[in-house]
Amino acid sequence: MDQTKRQPRRMGWRFAFLALAIAVAISGLVRSLWLDVYYVPSESMQPVLDGGDRILVSKTDFHAAPIRRGDIVVFDGRGTFAPLNSGRGPLADSVMWAGQWLGLTGSDTTYVKRVIGLSGDAVACCDPDGHVTVNGNALDEPYVYDGDAPSSQAFSVIVPEGRVWLLGDHRSLSADSRSLLGAPGGGMVPVDRVIGRPVQIVWPLDRFAAVPRPPAAGPTTEDGQ
Repeated sequence: MDQTKRQPRRMGWRFAFLALAIAVAISGLVRSLWLDVYYVPSESMQPVLDGGDRILVSKTDFHAAPIRRGDIVVFDGRGTFAPLNSGRGPLADSVMWAGQWLGLTGSDTTYVKRVIGLSGDAVACCDPDGHVTVNGNALDEPYVYDGDAPSSQAFSVIVPEGRVWLLGDHRSLSADSRSLLGAPGGGMVPVDRVIGRPVQIVWPLDRFAAVPRPPAAGPTTEDGQ
């Protein structure tokens, strides 16, 4: 009698364990191929993304439509941006992979920034009106943090083939391509290091909102890119 009473309980535990294992496997597949969650620890992308936000990142958006000026991207900064984390000082603004589902821990070599220059673009700051320019034309940047200048640092670069030039929206707090002008690679991030595009703020709940893909930031190059 004791064995007949215990058997259903044992099967129940086995079923629960199997269901959990399947859920973990499916989640791992989804997160490796399509979607993942990252934690934003700094204010370098305000006002769109705030410190403490957990963001859902699509890994497939750029398969259908190539990266364009104005896109916000999450990328692997190893070999380009990762030196910015030395000492974990005030400029340590890497995003963190969502460890254990909640976005509390993770890699400190992953970043979120906005694409300003594409392959072949001449990016400079600043014109007489204080604007960042691309190919000699001033950028309209409504996303820049209110009260910030487009850049307090002068620069002039040509973006190499297969790379992008990136800036944070909160320019006065952002460690970005400007901070690595003298480093190997000059702050230019290989396109193949881009992980994906933030599509949703999922936490905290009072900031739950989509992260829309903006229109391509002007100007355009002669070939229409």
